[in-house]
Amino acid sequence: MSVKSQMPLRICLLSYRSNPHCGGQGVYVRNISRALRDLGHHVDIVSGPPQMQLEPDIPVHQLPCLDLYNPNDLFRTPSLKELSDPVNLMEWLGVSTMGFPEPFTFGIRAWRFLQDRWRHYDIIHDNQSLSYGLWPIGRHIPVVATIHHPITIDRSIAVRSETSAWKKFKYLRWYSFIGMQKRVSRSLSHIITVSACARDDISTDFNIPRNRFRIVPNGIDTRLFYPIPEISREKNRIMVTNSADMPLKGLRYLLQAVADLSKTRKIRLVVVGSPKKNGAVVRLIARLGIGRLITFTGRISHEEFVRQYARASIAVVPSVYEGFGLPAGEAMACAVPVISTTGGALPEVVGNAGILVPPENPEALGYAISDLLDNPDKANRLGQAGYERVQQHFTWKRAAEKTVDAYREAMDDYR
Repeated sequence: MSVKSQMPLRICLLSYRSNPHCGGQGVYVRNISRALRDLGHHVDIVSGPPQMQLEPDIPVHQLPCLDLYNPNDLFRTPSLKELSDPVNLMEWLGVSTMGFPEPFTFGIRAWRFLQDRWRHYDIIHDNQSLSYGLWPIGRHIPVVATIHHPITIDRSIAVRSETSAWKKFKYLRWYSFIGMQKRVSRSLSHIITVSACARDDISTDFNIPRNRFRIVPNGIDTRLFYPIPEISREKNRIMVTNSADMPLKGLRYLLQAVADLSKTRKIRLVVVGSPKKNGAVVRLIARLGIGRLITFTGRISHEEFVRQYARASIAVVPSVYEGFGLPAGEAMACAVPVISTTGGALPEVVGNAGILVPPENPEALGYAISDLLDNPDKANRLGQAGYERVQQHFTWKRAAEKTVDAYREAMDDYR
């Protein structure tokens, strides 16, 4: 190994949506930046909203934007002064016409920010904005992008879930940024993704040769997710992490399973997160008549999150598709028995340390839940197997090492 290949890198990590506590992309940025820094590399983060609060040794540059999805001032009307900036105007027009312009506008702002900073960095790592702004950035410095999973699948499942032509159109308009992401990703020489399944699906849907991908599985932060033996598991208490009314996450199928199970046995479902007000999940719970069985926690601290896992008899991951499946790994790190669908890459995460069922299948979910609730010894064995699997295969240190390998390949090919 050459001396040059061992030298610390100066990394700029781009992330258009960066909540470090919820949402897979923000969690990814927080953990991969920390692990890269722990390996001795310098990491700067250039982010969109909300403001990231990380350790002092990882600088965060939040780019000003209209932040029209801020829940405290949702869809506000910008001032004329704000709209005098062409990028702000494009952001406002996009949101006003039911689109999602943030990946595009963030990339343009990132390009602006970096114009007099090229010499500060060795590599740019884009976290799935895949904006046109990467094209001019790539003329000055090597660019690697992480694509967690093909967003085309989100679009397909969302459109399929609706019967109204108008609602289908709204989803198609929302996901209209996909065309940009396909075009930009095809121009990248090195792409990181988190599973073999995600690689294969992105390669097919985006028409990108498979040899451009490097598979780097996510890690699980075992400093935050761990067993608490002194807290007893509560009988018949199942748990799911699902804070969004996204058809992709499959919560509706778990709710249907709970409704069927409640006819013959005691059961309680704890949902970590909050439902959308008057949304599809709330309406389905009312229609099924199971409101008394469901508890939504709202936003909770990491400490409370781990306590919820400690109290759960089972954690269920009902997703229709996952590019990786952090909720499955986090539950396994807490030694909770896991029932997961086979959607996307979930079998790669769960392996033989959980029960796998077909996606979009309430009956299969219900059968698996009954099986584990009726067989506590089996549940305990799976909980321990899941814990050991995370410790052996899913660490952020290993993810950072493989990410650096991808950086160095991209830098070598750029020269």
